[in-house]
Amino acid sequence: MARAEFATPRRALVAGASGLVGQALLHRLLASPDYVEVHALVRRLPLDDDPHPKLQVHPVDFTHLSALPAVDDVFIALGTTIKQAGSQEAFRRVDFEAVVGTARAAHAAGARRLLVVSALGADADSRVFYNRVKGEMEHAVTSLGYATVVLAQPSLLLGDREALGQPSRAGEAWAIGLFKPVLKWLPAGVRPIPADTVAAALVASALQSPPGVTVLKSARMQQRRPPNPT
Repeated sequence: MARAEFATPRRALVAGASGLVGQALLHRLLASPDYVEVHALVRRLPLDDDPHPKLQVHPVDFTHLSALPAVDDVFIALGTTIKQAGSQEAFRRVDFEAVVGTARAAHAAGARRLLVVSALGADADSRVFYNRVKGEMEHAVTSLGYATVVLAQPSLLLGDREALGQPSRAGEAWAIGLFKPVLKWLPAGVRPIPADTVAAALVASALQSPPGVTVLKSARMQQRRPPNPT
């Protein structure tokens, strides 16, 4: 799609801005000349000790969202694990209910493009609970009426969670350690992927994807060499 169609500066909203992909999204959106406003939904303050002039931070309760600011593009990078959440029900409240609720509220506020971080293996018919919830979430958000929906399905994420004040994920760390010696020989579809690569693919897709639903597989995102934001 021609970039000229998007000559008007845009406003973006990021949910999950404190996570690996969320932080990378913020960095890229704030550095992008295509965006004049970036709104971050957070559970608690502060998000950053050095606020950016384009950034507006909104503390929210994702279980009881109030009206959201009017934006053009919505990026949702909310997610947890069953172990961290404590139960399957608590996991679903984050990875399904909070994601769908945010997408619905943003659409009601006028957003036209939705970009969501899902997961490799997302499948509403899966026997694996995690994959099934991710698949059900994808089905739900594609039925909300957005002109454009982009679903990113990354493999294991690479990044320093502890540096962001997040607990490390034991299973993630174990798998990455196991694969590290053979990383470059793994197929791109299952190779662990840097969080910033996912963020770069999402921002590029917001600017380029046509109307309809686009699924960004991990292999496709790995093929891109994301430029460093200026």
